[in-house]
Amino acid sequence: MKYIVTGSAGFIGSHLYEALEARGYDVVGVDCFTDYYDAGLKEENARGQQLVRLDLARDSLDLEGVRGVFHLAGQPGVRSFGEVFETYLDRNVLVSQRLFEASARAGIRVVFASTSSVYGDAERYPTAEDVVPRPVSPYGITKLACEHLVRATTQSFGLDAVVLRYFSVYGPRQRPDMAFARIATCLAEERPFDLYGDGGQSRSFTFVGDVVEATIRAMDAGKGTYNVGGGEEATLQETIGAFEEISGRTLEVKRASVAAGDQRRSLADTSAIRRDLGWAPTTPLRDGLAAQWEWAAARVGAR
Repeated sequence: MKYIVTGSAGFIGSHLYEALEARGYDVVGVDCFTDYYDAGLKEENARGQQLVRLDLARDSLDLEGVRGVFHLAGQPGVRSFGEVFETYLDRNVLVSQRLFEASARAGIRVVFASTSSVYGDAERYPTAEDVVPRPVSPYGITKLACEHLVRATTQSFGLDAVVLRYFSVYGPRQRPDMAFARIATCLAEERPFDLYGDGGQSRSFTFVGDVVEATIRAMDAGKGTYNVGGGEEATLQETIGAFEEISGRTLEVKRASVAAGDQRRSLADTSAIRRDLGWAPTTPLRDGLAAQWEWAAARVGAR
C-alpha cells in the first residue's frame, strides 16, 4: 500500500513519514526545500526517506499506484503580509488546486492539513468546526481558500478528501521560527528570547505524535473537517516557565511588539474527531515540552 506525504522534509511531515513507514506502508516523500525553512534541518528530517524533490506549483506529481496523499506541503507562518503574500498564494493555493484536481482525476483520497488560523479571533471557545472562519492573516486566508478548493473539487470532480485543522503543533524538529523551537534553542544556547506581545497569548498546544496519529486515522476513516487540538490550553508565559523548570535554566526575555496577524487565543473543540475517529490527544503538555527540550539541547550540544 503506497502513500505520498507532501512536505515530508518538514516538521510534521517527517514525523508522519516515519510513522507510516513503521506501520509497514510504502511511503514516498515530496518536498521542494524552500529557503523559508532551515536547509540543514530539512536535510536531517529527510534522511532515509524515499524522497522526490518537486515544486508542486509547476511540476506534475506521479500518482501511479498511490492509495492516498497526505498533503502537508505549504508556506507556513502568520507573518504573511506585504510582498511575501504572492508566495502564500503560490505555495498554498496554487499547489493545492493542482494536487486536488490531479487526485480527483486519479481517484485518490487526500488528507489536507489546514490550520486553526482559519478561525482567527473566533466567536467562541472552545472553537468547533461549525464556527464561522474569520482569519486575521494572509496565511489563514490562503489555508481557508484551500479548504474551499477541497469542497469545490469534491462537488465538481468527485474528490475524496478530509480536512484537518491543526492547533499549534509542537515537539522535536519544530520549525526554527516557531515559539517553542526558539525558546528551547535560546535556553540551550543561553541567549535572549524575543517575546512578541505580553506572553498572555494562549493556545491549544498539540504534540506532534498525537497529530500524526489523528492524521493517519483521518486517511482511514475521516469525512469532512476536523479540529486536531491538544485539549490543554496554556499561555506562552506559562510554557516559558515550564521550559525553565525542565531545563534547569533561566530564559532572558526581551519584549517586542505583537506580530500582525497573530491570534490572541486558540482552543479546540475536538468532539467531532473523538466521536468519528476515536482520537484524543494523549501527551501531556509538560511531557511534550520535555521531549522538545531534549531534542533541542542534544542538537546544540547542551545538557
